[in-house]
Amino acid sequence: MDRRQFLGGATATGLLTALPLVKPQSVNAAELPADLTELSASALSAAIRERQVSCREVMSAYLDRIERYNPVYNAIVSLRERDRLLEEAATADAELDAGRYRGWMHGMPQAVKDLEDVIGLPSSYGSPIFAGEMPTAEGVMVQRMRAAGAIFIGKTNTPEFGMGSQSYNPVFGVTGSACDPALTAGGSSGGAASGLGTHMLPVADGSDMMGSLRNPGAYNNVIGFRPTFGRIPENGDGDLFYQTLAVSGPMGRNTEDTARLLQTMTGAMANEPLSLRDEVPAADSFAPAKLDGLRIGWLGDYDGYLPLEAGVLE
Repeated sequence: MDRRQFLGGATATGLLTALPLVKPQSVNAAELPADLTELSASALSAAIRERQVSCREVMSAYLDRIERYNPVYNAIVSLRERDRLLEEAATADAELDAGRYRGWMHGMPQAVKDLEDVIGLPSSYGSPIFAGEMPTAEGVMVQRMRAAGAIFIGKTNTPEFGMGSQSYNPVFGVTGSACDPALTAGGSSGGAASGLGTHMLPVADGSDMMGSLRNPGAYNNVIGFRPTFGRIPENGDGDLFYQTLAVSGPMGRNTEDTARLLQTMTGAMANEPLSLRDEVPAADSFAPAKLDGLRIGWLGDYDGYLPLEAGVLE
């Protein structure tokens, strides 16, 4: 099956649907799709906040989709037990009943790239050396998503130690592209991008040293955004070298979702010398750019010096 055939067949299932920007201020219950996983993360957040849908309904919908598609794509690993996740979603509903709203990710399922530690989930880093290891602490990015209300359901697959542009490892195996599971999902955030592109996740996180957010985004028809180093601080170890090479970042089905997750992840840390002190504006403060008259520069093949696969230039 090629990409064109897959996209044609995917329309009915909602895979890879290009969702428009949705203002999160209100949701019309009559316009909610039958499958809640088709909503953008921003629209889903608004629906939860406005009590148009329950967190338990959302969790159930995503777990159903994971049960259906993950055996094919292998994007999500170390998935937690369904009953426990539904209990946590019910707790999130109870918090809303009591007037407690954690943030825009309240009650939303989230799977973290398996290079980040999450309390209660094994950190394998794609390596048999660490397979099944349970962390005793979690990073600041995870803490911030948790504070915003996310419920962590599992991890997303990555090459061993994140080293590679294809997502496979000896612990969990190969992740397939959302466009065609027989093709690579890219790496090293391939599990995140595939899970997002198949709507098994509302948003996703990843990391990038030499394209590990960007090429999986392209391979799975989602957005992978590499921020400036220091925008999303690491874990307070004061590193002044590696942090300038590899950065964490957000992934989304559209620009608005990506911007919201970016803002959640950002913020200076006193013990991170290179963390940036300025604040990222709220996603609601942005508007679509005016593209009239915009000029785009692109790189060809330098008259054959940099050969490309047949059909790419055309």
